[in-house]
Amino acid sequence: MELMEWPACTDEYEKLVIRMSTPRVVIDNAVCSTATIVKVDSARKHGILLDAVQVLSDLNLSIKKAYISSDGRWFMDVFHVTDQIGNKLTDESVLSYIEQSLCGIHSGKTNHSNGLTILELTGTDRVGLLSEVFAVLAEQQCDVVDAKVWTHNGRTASLIYVKDCNSGSRVEDSQRISAIEARLRNVLKGDNDIRSAKTSVTNAIVHAERRLHQMMYTDRDYQRNPIFKFPGDTPSVTVQNWAVKGYSVVNVQCKDRVKLLFDVVCNLTDMEYVVFHATIKTTSDQAYLEFYIRHKDGSPISSEPERQRVIQCLQAAVKRRACEGVRLELYTENRQGLLAEVMRTFRENGMNVTRAEISTIGDMASNVFYVTDAIGYPADPKIVESVRQKVGLSNLKVKELPLVCHQKAEREDQPAGVGGAVLLCLGSLVRRNLYNLGLIKSCS
Repeated sequence: MELMEWPACTDEYEKLVIRMSTPRVVIDNAVCSTATIVKVDSARKHGILLDAVQVLSDLNLSIKKAYISSDGRWFMDVFHVTDQIGNKLTDESVLSYIEQSLCGIHSGKTNHSNGLTILELTGTDRVGLLSEVFAVLAEQQCDVVDAKVWTHNGRTASLIYVKDCNSGSRVEDSQRISAIEARLRNVLKGDNDIRSAKTSVTNAIVHAERRLHQMMYTDRDYQRNPIFKFPGDTPSVTVQNWAVKGYSVVNVQCKDRVKLLFDVVCNLTDMEYVVFHATIKTTSDQAYLEFYIRHKDGSPISSEPERQRVIQCLQAAVKRRACEGVRLELYTENRQGLLAEVMRTFRENGMNVTRAEISTIGDMASNVFYVTDAIGYPADPKIVESVRQKVGLSNLKVKELPLVCHQKAEREDQPAGVGGAVLLCLGSLVRRNLYNLGLIKSCS
């Protein structure tokens, strides 16, 4: 790590405070033959574990094992990570980006909206809802640049980044913003969601997926009954108190996937619990997570209702990102009203969007949709093909869900040290970050 340059006015005490609060990061590819080891040591503060996990999750890395300890005023994390196809990380630009990002997690920086207006929407999910939302935005001359949409237990939460079609920047007119909010609120209310449908507008947000978890938690999606329940799809969560040590012990067992640890830690943090120790292990396609937690005031979980609420909330945290339905990828030249047209086609064919990730890269729209039929089953292949014909066979493609590789035999089938393989898994936002840091030559 390069030596830190201090401003002339910085005294020795200030230097000591900065050194103490800056995490120490070690990335090791020699110790383990199957994974890259990332070690983080730092002064402890609430949310620091989530910040560290978030850096790795934003790169879509698979966390195969993790050991976490944070007694006293210091915490230490050890993560065993691979890319999505099970290889160690060998690309120097990615390793450098991880180190720089983890060293900066104490700074508390906010990701600004880059000149965009951010719409936050929550309400009751139904077939055709997104079609109506994007139709309103098209009518209001708003171009959707990025968006994330989650659904769970009959509820939906969306973060939609828009710009004015004419000016190319955020919507500034307060009267126009109020009109957009009112129109969207009416769409979200529908016929039976008069009280809980909500819309708001902001220009800055900490982290999109953290915010989606917060929105659904505030909406109490964990207390609602799912419209359709797939057999065996509920994660196993247990909570017990270890009275001798004053901890509550939380165990989660479920199918492994990328960003699983982030989703669980995010919800524990938002519920004002502190993780003092944790062990994460994965075998085959299963994940086993154990956390030793307390309230911020140092007390363990104190009642049966609270215990049940933790179980419900963590089950919801795991399920919100579940990839239910058929994965469709739309890659085509972006134009005004594109999303409204595509969503209208989905609605007219009885297809419900359970999750969506919408982004633009240059002049191209790069969107991912997970679609089911009206009651939650994967969409009929014949209907999917009909929709593809209407949207464009070369533009809308059916994709298999990405698999997380764990077995050594599977890893050995892949070329060792695939430079840049992890870059193929990065979201558009992270690619832009790498580009801005000068770590890659192109963000497209």
